[in-house]
Amino acid sequence: MAFKLSKRSLEKLEGLDSQLVAVVKSAIHKSKIDFGVICGMRTTKEQEALVARGASQTMKSKHLDGLAVDLMAYIGSRSSWELNLYDDIADAMAEAAREVDVPIRWGAAWTVPNIAHYQGSSMEAAMNEYIDERRLQGRRPFIDGPHFELMV
Repeated sequence: MAFKLSKRSLEKLEGLDSQLVAVVKSAIHKSKIDFGVICGMRTTKEQEALVARGASQTMKSKHLDGLAVDLMAYIGSRSSWELNLYDDIADAMAEAAREVDVPIRWGAAWTVPNIAHYQGSSMEAAMNEYIDERRLQGRRPFIDGPHFELMV
């Protein structure tokens, strides 16, 4: 089934880097999972609020510079936070990034600097490698499945 971005999602892409927008617009046509854009640009005040409640870990967010996007998975008309859906969206984002040769990092595989060039079998594998690496370091992984950022 072919999906398309809603008017609201397209509006949330406004102000973002054109390369990131191109990847998202291409990925929606490649994805096995419907998705929408829930966050593009953020103000400093919005970012401060997210950090204060623990939803973000940094004030150096790429959302402030138009270099990051958060996507929401949909099953029919229902939004979902089920992580396995974001693996599939990340696979579509990686494929789209490869096609336009744009370096993208995924928030559930922080140790992979560019998912377009990831050599493993899937983004699920990339996420699992990140989780394993963090655990070996004695650190908790920070999984942000909806988050994708342009690496510049």
